[in-house]
Amino acid sequence: MRFYKYPEILVFFSLFFLLQGKPDKPKPTGLMVEFIREPEKVSILDNRPEYTWIVPENIKKQSAFQILVATSIEKLEKQDADVWNSGRVIDKNSVEIEHNGPATLDDTTSYYWMVRVWGEDDPEPSPYSDIQAFRTGMIRGYQTTSNNTQRIRIKPETIIKTGSGSYFIDFGKDAFGQLSLVLTSESDDTLIIHLGEKLSAMHHIDTSPPGSLRYQKIILRVKKGKQQYIVFPKRNKRNTSGAAVLLPDTMGIVMPFRYCEIEGINPDRKLVDIWQNAYFHYFDDDAAFFTSSDTLLNKIWDLCKYSIKATSFAGLYVDGDRERIPYEGDAYINQLGHYCVDREYSMARRTNEYFMTHPTWPTEWILHTVPMFYNDFIYTGNTESLKNYYENLKYKTLTGLARSDGLISSRNVSRELMKKLGFSNSEARMNDLVDWPPAQKDTGWKLATPEGERDGYDMTEINTVVNAFHYKNLLQMAEIAGFLKKKQDSLFYQQKARQVKTSINAKLLNKNSGIYVDGENSDHSSLHGNMMPLAFGLVPEKYISTVVTFIKTRGMACSVYGAQYLLEGLYYAGEEAYALELLTSTNDRSWYNMIRSGLTITMEAWDMKYKPNADWNHAWGAAPANIIPRGLWGIRPLKPGFSQVIIKPQLGRLNQSKIKVPTIRGAVYAKYKALNDQEEYIIQLPSNMSGKFVIPVKYRKWEVLQDDLPVKPTTETLGLLPGLSKITMIKN
Repeated sequence: MRFYKYPEILVFFSLFFLLQGKPDKPKPTGLMVEFIREPEKVSILDNRPEYTWIVPENIKKQSAFQILVATSIEKLEKQDADVWNSGRVIDKNSVEIEHNGPATLDDTTSYYWMVRVWGEDDPEPSPYSDIQAFRTGMIRGYQTTSNNTQRIRIKPETIIKTGSGSYFIDFGKDAFGQLSLVLTSESDDTLIIHLGEKLSAMHHIDTSPPGSLRYQKIILRVKKGKQQYIVFPKRNKRNTSGAAVLLPDTMGIVMPFRYCEIEGINPDRKLVDIWQNAYFHYFDDDAAFFTSSDTLLNKIWDLCKYSIKATSFAGLYVDGDRERIPYEGDAYINQLGHYCVDREYSMARRTNEYFMTHPTWPTEWILHTVPMFYNDFIYTGNTESLKNYYENLKYKTLTGLARSDGLISSRNVSRELMKKLGFSNSEARMNDLVDWPPAQKDTGWKLATPEGERDGYDMTEINTVVNAFHYKNLLQMAEIAGFLKKKQDSLFYQQKARQVKTSINAKLLNKNSGIYVDGENSDHSSLHGNMMPLAFGLVPEKYISTVVTFIKTRGMACSVYGAQYLLEGLYYAGEEAYALELLTSTNDRSWYNMIRSGLTITMEAWDMKYKPNADWNHAWGAAPANIIPRGLWGIRPLKPGFSQVIIKPQLGRLNQSKIKVPTIRGAVYAKYKALNDQEEYIIQLPSNMSGKFVIPVKYRKWEVLQDDLPVKPTTETLGLLPGLSKITMIKN
């Protein structure tokens, strides 16, 4: 790539160099140990940890590396690697390089490491990276290291005096935490503190909010003099016991709140300072961004990105504040969103592994386990978790429920299989879900709305949605087995996948109408029974148009969870215009409705009327956090660990957009703009990554230039190298 093709970049760098003097040769950055970016703040739980770095921009493709590990900074500064000196290792990989010293690392010991790399065409290595410190914990067999939780001090956006001695405070966004304040008082006394998520009127918290929205009234004892106070919420029994994820004692009780009201600030008492102690899993706000010509879409992205951050406080993906329990379906959406908004992988892996011994009851939730392990591998390139759980992961495909034609049913599942799936309770049962909440006719649950979120689904024994998930599991297990060099297993799962696909299309696809029925012996067709086969590549090409046409008649007849698969299916089928229409809809079944309702974290349902006990902090409603990068922009890993990326933009009516997508190798940047009869994409890949750009269908008859050079008219995919690429489409 030559800079003269981009004169504005050349001018920028020329001025930069003149002002700065001769720059130092770039060195590796973005160091991680066991996926952790600040490993000195946690305990690394692997005595042969993996090291990762970002290759400097001037080295497009790494050809070799050298890692030095020592017991002190002083030794490492002298390049005295008393723990491990890898020497020059001929290897292109820059992610998840296992420690290969002469001995394993010791428990509870501090270490220091750095790395340098060589490029393909450069005999000279880069300078060594900055030194990164890390400390091991008590290492007992295979464990995934957890990243640290951050406590962030958030100042109010608004403080308004609402009456004599009364104040209203708005912190701008809902967050899990506590309230801190500094007061001066002439005497001992009490204040009344109100914390909540929702307003009932201007500058007044709703003290009786609907559903599972949070409000608390707290009496604060005030002492004479200037004092700092932390206002801890009262414990909620449901989300701090039983199956709930327990928070560390050092964090204390937290609750989600955005607003605060204070009563009792009299002339003898002064409010000096106030802030929100908000807790988040380690998060880099600058790791990702998205903007476009659609301001509503931009707001939806911001809402969903923050939802991933705000709900990370527990260290595992939980379902929201009502229960704080991990559920596989919630976690899948959370995982994909987290990958797209931050360079973070430990939380997803820990959650995946948690489910191996803490599964939940829905059939489809069990069938989310393999996809989550698959995504962990494809995004990181690391096989440790797959190797450790592979044999147990086989049960999660539910092949043990298959009949002779390959189709599965959760009816009459054996106790033996339930135990192998990780259920310890002998009374546990598995049931098909399809979507949530169900209709009252399906469950009699008093809080279910009459119609539910299943689009009238006919819950038969052989269920189309369940078997579509089963098919996806088989495909991904075939890939997983292949990556682990288990050839016979890979062939077995490939054969089973072919059988299931054939059976689904023979027995559950109505050839006359061209759409799927909900299950065997059913004559009802739902949105779910068609969007899942479409999303998973089950639909024969000749029936894609009829399935899509039917889907378009149903609108958003699914929950916020189901929207993940509806949008995946639409982008799979190239229905970008309709997908964008749903993303930016303004009716009451939309992300805009959440914003309009005053939320800053996605909610559990489209609206309270669709789930009367819903909460306002449910990341399973944050599908656009991954759909915008993975669907609309089409940026996905093509090979494990993002050694190769595919970019398949489907931007619809947008006339401009910019995006930054984090990867383990560094960020992918993309920019699009349309001017008259010419449209342009600028793609920037990090070093040590190649890519494929899929030319959108609408350009197939346009003139296409890559880096100002004509592309053959029959070309549908362009190769991408590290650095900048410009792709121009000119209408003939």
